[in-house]
Amino acid sequence: MRGRALLAVCLMLVTAAACGKEAGPADSLVARAVASNKLTIGIRFDQPGISKRTVDGRYVGFDVDVATYIASELGVDEDHITWHDSRPSSRETDITSGVTDLMVATYSITEKRKQVVAFAGPYFDTGQDLLVRLRSTDITGPENLNGRKLCAVGGTTSAEQVRDKFAQAVQLVEYPRYQDCVTALLAGQVDAVTTDDVILAGYVAQNPELLRVVGKPFSKEKYGVGLRKGDDEGRAAVARAIQKMISSGDWLDSLNRNIGPSGYRIPPPPQVTEQ
Repeated sequence: MRGRALLAVCLMLVTAAACGKEAGPADSLVARAVASNKLTIGIRFDQPGISKRTVDGRYVGFDVDVATYIASELGVDEDHITWHDSRPSSRETDITSGVTDLMVATYSITEKRKQVVAFAGPYFDTGQDLLVRLRSTDITGPENLNGRKLCAVGGTTSAEQVRDKFAQAVQLVEYPRYQDCVTALLAGQVDAVTTDDVILAGYVAQNPELLRVVGKPFSKEKYGVGLRKGDDEGRAAVARAIQKMISSGDWLDSLNRNIGPSGYRIPPPPQVTEQ
């Protein structure tokens, strides 16, 4: 049994040198997937439409579909995926420490992050926006937030970008999860929530009679799949899986199913590179 597993790993590796030693979990993502037939994937548990753990223990959303598709292309069935709740402040550490094999958690590709981890993708293009109460018609963009309370999740830079670029007198409020910010918004404790517009759209879908997205994105974000730095084989395999998901139509089907009900305008698919 061990010999067959080792042979399978060697066939998946691109260098002859790799087949000259025993392959194991310390090798590339491809080797780990073949050798163990399982993956641990970092997602968020609290983003409706994107990635959410339901009350009956299921994991649903666009990021979940992307992660499941990639795992399948690597030979790992959904039943063999362990889902890990990765918060923004722990995503790099979760990857570099080996807690997760992949990170599919609305993870924007940035030059700073690329110094620590590798990215495949992008698999989605988005932009930062504002979530406000439906009747807050006087908030039409980030420049209207001076003297108001703006909520974001700790470990992200969304709120700081608003303060630094648009409204120096905004009052920043942080909570550990987006749902906490949305609850504070509904209760009148903050005036707006900021993050990527596709994430905000999921909360509008839950509360269309109470919330709205302003609809004027003021940044450009590209979501990538994070994995360990230096794993060129794994990065290439994930990029191929993303491109296949897009070209097959499964990418658009997932977005229409998970995000479409919010009224969010789904953008064209991105140009996939390995990063």
